[in-house]
Amino acid sequence: MAFDPTSHPHRRFNPLVDEHVLVSPHRTKRPWLGQTEALQTVIPPEYDPTCYLCPGNVRSGGQKNPNYKHTFTFVNDFSAILSGPSPEAPPPPHPMLTVQPVHGACDVIIFHPHHNSTLPQLDLSDIERVINEWTRIYLERGAQDGIKYVQIFENKGSMMGCSNAHPHGQVWSLSEVPTIPAKELASLKRYSLGGHASPEAPRGPQGRPCLLCEYAHTEVNLGQKDGRVVLQNEHWVALVPWWAVWPFEILLVPFHRHITSLDCLTDAERKTLAKMLSQITTRYDNLFQCSFAYSMGIHQRPVPASGASEHGDEVAHLHIHFNPPLLRSATVKKFLVGFELMAEPQRDLTPEQAAERLRNCSNHHYLGSDITAQTK
Repeated sequence: MAFDPTSHPHRRFNPLVDEHVLVSPHRTKRPWLGQTEALQTVIPPEYDPTCYLCPGNVRSGGQKNPNYKHTFTFVNDFSAILSGPSPEAPPPPHPMLTVQPVHGACDVIIFHPHHNSTLPQLDLSDIERVINEWTRIYLERGAQDGIKYVQIFENKGSMMGCSNAHPHGQVWSLSEVPTIPAKELASLKRYSLGGHASPEAPRGPQGRPCLLCEYAHTEVNLGQKDGRVVLQNEHWVALVPWWAVWPFEILLVPFHRHITSLDCLTDAERKTLAKMLSQITTRYDNLFQCSFAYSMGIHQRPVPASGASEHGDEVAHLHIHFNPPLLRSATVKKFLVGFELMAEPQRDLTPEQAAERLRNCSNHHYLGSDITAQTK
């Protein structure tokens, strides 16, 4: 019997974090009798007097928001990380029981004053403002004493833990490099010292191979037919990665040159990034005709070159992860439990099938907003 990746279970390797994912495509045929999520049927208002993030409103911590017109950034009223310096930890009672103090800051970036304007419903110029604000905070926090890592992310939707529907993201800056980006950086460094490099693919520092340059170049060359590329423009490619865990996971990566961080983008690259972010999130919403939940995170050089970066951070290659939970419909999501928690990640729908479904979605938002129709 010939192997068929659309019907036979198999494992795929993720070279970014040195892990495998189990793919079980035949399980898409099983009936779903598990939990379903509530379907959002009411479109939020442009302004919500009870929202802590709307312009002019008082936040839960007691501070009043200004009547901002575009983006607005403030220090999280309930930060997970506090400013330093941290007190020194006591000696561990055992080598396995160590404590590592962490300090830093947590910022909240509100994308737009309108309570009901998520990324796919924003004008491209507004998305560019968000990108510029991400870059500003990255440069500011990354240059502060003791900060070794800046993580930019967005949680969209209550099923991904978002506690406020107003469109916003966060930036956590830490005195240590967290686990997942540290694993990615280690993999990128290993690849730069001995990985394969196609003659036509961009390269990293000193002309060395770059894992993500090579991977993005490979996917672009394979194209969309029966492949994993969802969208592509002159600078960026959005694809469902070969090793995707989440059903409609997307990796957004520049493929034309090696770019370490947001501050290295040209004006043209920022504009095409804004367009890609708009098109990706619009296709997500169109897939099940709902406000599509996801966690999005930007991985790049831990801090700018002028900050407290470690030697070798130039191997970092800017990329953006979208991890959405919805699996079969607007009300059925993927649960990472059981085997996923105890063994390794597992998915049913193949990445190629997911990419095809996303490719078939329109760039025009299903709600028919005049703004989105003008910008896609």
